[in-house]
Amino acid sequence: MIRELLLSNPRVSIIILAVLITLIMTLVTKYTTNQDRMKELKGIQKACNIKFKENKGNPEEMAKIQKEMFSCSTELMKYSFKPLLITFIPLIIFFWWIKDIYMPALSSWLWWYIGAGIISSIFIRKALKVV
Repeated sequence: MIRELLLSNPRVSIIILAVLITLIMTLVTKYTTNQDRMKELKGIQKACNIKFKENKGNPEEMAKIQKEMFSCSTELMKYSFKPLLITFIPLIIFFWWIKDIYMPALSSWLWWYIGAGIISSIFIRKALKVV
């Protein structure tokens, strides 16, 4: 029954699935990470990029700025692993299931999913204010 519903209009159904999965992943990210700290770290990175450009001729200062950028990047990566660990196995199962449904009917299903996922992610992240 679900298979027939999905295959009745495969492009529309893959877009809807991509938006729903993106919404779920964004909600998991929002509620499993410290959004305030992530915003703070992104701000520090932006400031470091500006300082880095201003100090192009000073190798000592550039090394200090690069070290600070590296520590911010490391902390940001640490925050991004938690939602990844939560969503990884369900996503693998979802893609295994969806591949079997769409592969015979729509060979370009993955490209439709990726496109819809990227576009919906931009809008959903902005709407939910997720870093």
